[in-house]
Amino acid sequence: MSETITIKPVTRVEGHGKITITIDNNGNVEDAKFHVTQFRGFEKLCEGRPFYEMPSLVERICGICPISHSIASAKACDAILGVRIPHVAVKLRRLLNCGEFIQSHALSFFHLSAPDLLMGFDSDPARRNIFGLIESHPSIAMDGVKLRKIGQEIILSFAGKRIHPAWVVPGGVNQPLSEQSRQKIVDMIPEAYEIVERTLSWFKSSIEKHREEIRTFSNFPTMFMGLVDEHGNLEHLEGKLRFIDSKGAILNDNIEPFRYHDFIGESVESWSYLKSPYYLPLGYPDGIYRAGPAARLNVCNGCGTPKADQEWAEFISLERGPVMSSFYNHYARLIEILYSIELLENLLNDSDILDKHVRAFAQPNHFEGVGVVEAPRGTLIHHYKVDREGLITWANMIVATGNNNLAMNRGVLQVARRFINGTQITESARNRIEGVIRAFDPCLSCSTHAINGKSGLSIELVTMDGNTLDEV
Repeated sequence: MSETITIKPVTRVEGHGKITITIDNNGNVEDAKFHVTQFRGFEKLCEGRPFYEMPSLVERICGICPISHSIASAKACDAILGVRIPHVAVKLRRLLNCGEFIQSHALSFFHLSAPDLLMGFDSDPARRNIFGLIESHPSIAMDGVKLRKIGQEIILSFAGKRIHPAWVVPGGVNQPLSEQSRQKIVDMIPEAYEIVERTLSWFKSSIEKHREEIRTFSNFPTMFMGLVDEHGNLEHLEGKLRFIDSKGAILNDNIEPFRYHDFIGESVESWSYLKSPYYLPLGYPDGIYRAGPAARLNVCNGCGTPKADQEWAEFISLERGPVMSSFYNHYARLIEILYSIELLENLLNDSDILDKHVRAFAQPNHFEGVGVVEAPRGTLIHHYKVDREGLITWANMIVATGNNNLAMNRGVLQVARRFINGTQITESARNRIEGVIRAFDPCLSCSTHAINGKSGLSIELVTMDGNTLDEV
């Protein structure tokens, strides 16, 4: 008779869920599942709302990545309006998004994952947290606080609020950038460079200590998806979709965002409220692909900024083909922070960045719109339909975390098979099972198909007939 182990909650992730691991009579792992157990329901509660409310409404999906939701939503609303937004508004949205990438990646890297990276996956769990990091590596912990603050201050300077601002609107943004705010951000850039460059230095020097995690953290062949610009470079807001296979060959390129449903299917399972998107031509579940920081660096031809391009070149040299281990998402986050800082510096020096023409006005001219952006955790899709009054009649959202659902589940199984043998979960095994989830930095609150009143993430060890052997 097989048995089931439950890990509940999974710690140092955004949101609530659990992991169940099934073992056979010989104590070998037979299956493992990552369950998202929250319910959000945003796709339904948006129905009947005026489309122009959507960018602010969907920000409430999450307090970590509200900017990504507001921009994806606004792009869908731009399509409903049928307008081309002012050139400077595109730049301002891009700048705001840089602030979110900096603060979100800093939160993931320094606050959630650095305790494992610096103190070790086998270190004392009572100290393996941000407070222990402050004691053992105070300068690095302070760098994390400072870098996240810089990202939040950038958002504040543009949008007037750090969380849930109402600045991105259909047709552009609702207020131009002032010279005072521009200069405030410019003054923060040197310190941001210093922090991310010394962080890259110590992280790269520590990679050899984590060979076991690199080998087992979702290290298997899959496809990858991300946005690229007209040159094939890294793009977060205005690009087109590209799929590559596990050897790096381009499967589909220059996919217009509104055609996403020709290439991405969506499946659901009874044991999770997070959808499982898949590459439609291969079907479910064979069409597994990954999105997010490492996937974007695998998919693109480069970053398009000098410092990030140098780091990108080192990143892609890690393997002969695409970088497979999702452990390297940690590395990719630092490269994307560097890219965001360079982009900030470049755009803030554009001659038209203080232009007052930041919004196009119109009535709805189309009944449907799609907006696609790269959120910190991966590709984010908002798709709306409206009636003649401009009220939302239907909404679909493929959140960044969802794109990685199949890969996260397979990653949990890979780690469990490596570190569990028997009916109990050791602390070492538990932390690595949670660690593979943290490598993806899932935003479970964004997972709009979750339902449960309980909090946290758990791991269960169960028998084949459903009896629980262990739960943590």
